[in-house]
Amino acid sequence: MTFRTLDTADLAGKTALVRVDFNVPVEGGKISDDTRLRSALPTIQYLTGKGAKVALLAHFDRPKGKVVPEMSLAFVAEPLSKLLGAPVAFAADCIGDEAAKTIAALPAGGVALLENVRFHAGEEKNDPAFAAQLAALGDLYVNDAFSAAHRAHASTEALARALPSYPGLAMQRELEALDSALGNPQKPVIGIVGGSKVSTKLDLLNNLVAKLDRLAIGGGMANTFLYAQGHDVGGSLCEKDLADTARQIIEKAKAAGCELLLPVDVVVAKKVAPGVDAETRALADVQPDDLILDAGPETAKRLLAAMDASKTLIWNGPLGVFEVPPFDEATVAAAKHAAQLAKSGKIVAVAGGGDTVSALNHAGVVGDMTFVSTAGGAFLEWMEGKDLPGVSALNT
Repeated sequence: MTFRTLDTADLAGKTALVRVDFNVPVEGGKISDDTRLRSALPTIQYLTGKGAKVALLAHFDRPKGKVVPEMSLAFVAEPLSKLLGAPVAFAADCIGDEAAKTIAALPAGGVALLENVRFHAGEEKNDPAFAAQLAALGDLYVNDAFSAAHRAHASTEALARALPSYPGLAMQRELEALDSALGNPQKPVIGIVGGSKVSTKLDLLNNLVAKLDRLAIGGGMANTFLYAQGHDVGGSLCEKDLADTARQIIEKAKAAGCELLLPVDVVVAKKVAPGVDAETRALADVQPDDLILDAGPETAKRLLAAMDASKTLIWNGPLGVFEVPPFDEATVAAAKHAAQLAKSGKIVAVAGGGDTVSALNHAGVVGDMTFVSTAGGAFLEWMEGKDLPGVSALNT
């Protein structure tokens, strides 16, 4: 895919409509984590530095096309202003006279935050008429919300087709990182897919085995694959009804020349609790009352060696119940090794998904990975090979 980049845009004296993700976590009426605000700063500052007015479009919560006062974005203006070190005006609507007057009153390089786009039913319906009302407010469109790019909504898809459109700096960085991991990667490419259930990642597994050189499967979902191969998994989480599906994926991987890395040893306990007695077992020694809660040391050792033999890593999902030590050891070992390889330039390491980000934070290595996506659903759908409407609409 090809995109216009912001450095090619004529910005002085123009108004840029910028789609951001300000669906922030809130506790006690205040933002508890301002990561999403911070991620928008480079694009906002680039545009204002070039003399453009910036009108920010965002959603908050799920008002379902109605005005819900407690879902107003008004509370975001002040913390965003503090981060920018400049005033942020707030418009009580995202279309019409209210929005137009607020934008008109801005100086060159000024910033306005418009009200929740989901207060209008046309947003989630991707209504061209609503998109036209948004488009009337600006000269160009910038999408800096990759996390919302899997939604075909008016402010992510229809609006991008109504104005000259560009990815924001955060969106561009994300697209370039994803392209380097799966679009046009340096080979060999290894994937790590973990998490609790195979059923939630069938599309992902089927897409990856056709594209990767190696795929390591961990977490509870690995138990389903072990069971499908005839191993006893005791009382572990296991989707036994998906055994045939797991065998089909194993055959598909074999046919595509993708080496599947499944656990060869496991860490078990009788219950999931911090500091509980844990034992490493060979697959043949798993007892009926054992719970498999982590990959074993030999499995981790093989995974690290496979990383050493690869040029690109894409990672979604932990290898065990990392939130409850000691069942974090395989995930932490893999994370630290990946980060070390990435830091030394030996591998391109791209990771994403909520649990994955938490696991990498737990291991203290987020800053050393090549790229860590916080986009959640959009990242997963991209890994599944699905079309992302908000990205496709930017394609020139």
